[in-house]
Amino acid sequence: MDASVTSTTSTELTATDASVLIPGPATPYQGDIARYWDGEARPVNLRLGDVDGLYHHHYGIGDVDHSALGDPEDSESEKKLIAELHRLESAQADVLLEHLGDIGRDDTLVDAGCGRGGSMVMAHQRFGCKVEGVTLSAKQADFANRRAHELRIQDHVRARVCNMLSTPFETGQAAASWNNESSMYVDLQDLFAEHSRILEVGGRYVTITGCWNPRYGQPSKWVSQINAHFECNIHSRREYLRAMADNRLVPQAVVDLTPATLPYWELRATSSLVTGIEDAFINSYKDGSFQYLLIAADRV
Repeated sequence: MDASVTSTTSTELTATDASVLIPGPATPYQGDIARYWDGEARPVNLRLGDVDGLYHHHYGIGDVDHSALGDPEDSESEKKLIAELHRLESAQADVLLEHLGDIGRDDTLVDAGCGRGGSMVMAHQRFGCKVEGVTLSAKQADFANRRAHELRIQDHVRARVCNMLSTPFETGQAAASWNNESSMYVDLQDLFAEHSRILEVGGRYVTITGCWNPRYGQPSKWVSQINAHFECNIHSRREYLRAMADNRLVPQAVVDLTPATLPYWELRATSSLVTGIEDAFINSYKDGSFQYLLIAADRV
């Protein structure tokens, strides 16, 4: 999960000159989340990114290719498992990008909660366009911008340290925008109001997110564990749809990715990269209290 809620002060920045600081209002909670992601260096994020240089902060979808895993007794088995987890992560990003629609080389995309920038790089490689990312973490922005320089795409891909509820982009500037597992750190009404502002009329917004299922009644104990682990506030499926409707975002697709993400979690639970939260995801997906959704909506 990624977050992009507010900026740090200029004295706290460690990012390169390419990471532009945009002042924004701070709250104690936002400060806590900024510190959380500035200090985050989990192997499950970094070792997977080392596979091909695409550093994600989200989960995977799709069937596991067991032939790629080989013999569990093989000395290379853990390396192969990590590569397979990373393949599933990138497959998730591909599905999100596919739902952005017809994007041209002259368009601008916005990744709200860009993390270390893996999805931004994939978006530029896919569409050839400009991609702007925002994150509250100066360290994440620095990492993303250094990767853009290494790939020589710094003129097209940039991360900024700023509040994703109040971005520096012009009204109607973006052809498309997205949140990939980052919307659980913010108020949805405020979030979708900002996406609605920066999107051109007809522009596409996409989110992939975990949300609790209203049919379950209330957030389950597993959802509460996930909230505590990531210091976030998971919203219900109903809240997403209501807030979109209130902010001129009309859903064109609602895709339940829950069955598609279970293989990722079950494979991850067998790896050396476990963080202790795997069972909460697996159990909540299986009992129906938690869902993994893609929602694509057009700005009207």
